[in-house]
Amino acid sequence: MAVLGKSSVSILRVPRLEKIPWLVHGFSTRPGGASRGYGGRTLNLGFTKDDSRAAVERNRNNFLRQLGAFPGKKSWPMVTLRQVHSDIIHCVDAPPAQPLAGDGLISATPSLLLAVLTADCLPVILVDRKRRAIGVFHAGWRGTVKRIVEKGVGEMRRCFGTLPRDLQAAIGPGIHGCCFQVGPEVRGQFESQFRYASSLFREVKESDEVREKYPLLFLTARAPGHSELPKKIFLDLVESNRQQLLEAGVPKGAIFTSSLCTACRVDLLFSHRAEKGITGRQMAAVGIKAGG
Repeated sequence: MAVLGKSSVSILRVPRLEKIPWLVHGFSTRPGGASRGYGGRTLNLGFTKDDSRAAVERNRNNFLRQLGAFPGKKSWPMVTLRQVHSDIIHCVDAPPAQPLAGDGLISATPSLLLAVLTADCLPVILVDRKRRAIGVFHAGWRGTVKRIVEKGVGEMRRCFGTLPRDLQAAIGPGIHGCCFQVGPEVRGQFESQFRYASSLFREVKESDEVREKYPLLFLTARAPGHSELPKKIFLDLVESNRQQLLEAGVPKGAIFTSSLCTACRVDLLFSHRAEKGITGRQMAAVGIKAGG
C-alpha cells in the first residue's frame, strides 16, 4: 500500500487502483490535521463528540485536496452515510436531500465522492474498470455476517451491468485477527451463514502464571478435577470479506488486502477498541474523474 502526501497528511492508496486513470481513491491516516482531542494533531474525519466541527471540516478539506477531489476552488460533493452496521446499499447519482442510513454506496456518476468512516471496521472499495462504476462499503462483523460486500457486487451488477471478473477490490486498514476478540455468539452467527466459518476463527487458551505454577490451588470437586480457564476467540474479519468477494466471482488476484491492523497501529490509525471508544475516524473514499 503506497503512502502518499505532500503535506503532514498522508493517504494510503493501492498501486493497482492508482493505475486506473479515471479513478480517485484513498484511505486516510491519523497523523496531521487540525484535531487535538486524540493525542497531538490528528486527521479525524468523523464528527465525533470529542472533536469540534470546525476542526473536522478543515480536516476533510485537507483530505479532499490531497485525494485529488478538490480540483479548483470547490471540492467534489461527498456522499456519506449514517452507518448502522447493516447490509443496506444505496445507488446514488447526486448528493441526497436527506442523510442516508446504511453501510454501502455505489455510483457511476463522475465528480461525486463516495465515502465511509471507520475506526476498526473494514473499509472496502470496489471498482469496475470497464463500466467506470465504483462502490465503497463499511464492513464490521455485523455487516460482514449479513454479506454486505457480496451483496455490493450484486448491486453493482444490477445497477451498472458489472461483471465480477471486471472488478478490482481493496480491503483497507481495519482490525485484524490478531486483535479482534469476539464472543461465542458471534462465532455462532458466522457458522450459521458460511460453510468456511471454521477457518475464520482461532482459539487461544488464557494463560495464568499462578494457575500454571500452583495447579493444586485450582482443583475442583468436578471431573476432570481442574477448573478450566475460558478460551479467547479471535475473528479474521479481513479473510471473511476476502472470501465473500471470491464467492461473488471477483478474481483472487484482483483483491488487495491491507496488512495494517488498526488496533496494533494506533500511531498511524484510529482504533475504537484499542482506545476504548475515545478516538477519531478514518475515511475511505472513491470517485470518478470527469472525462478521465
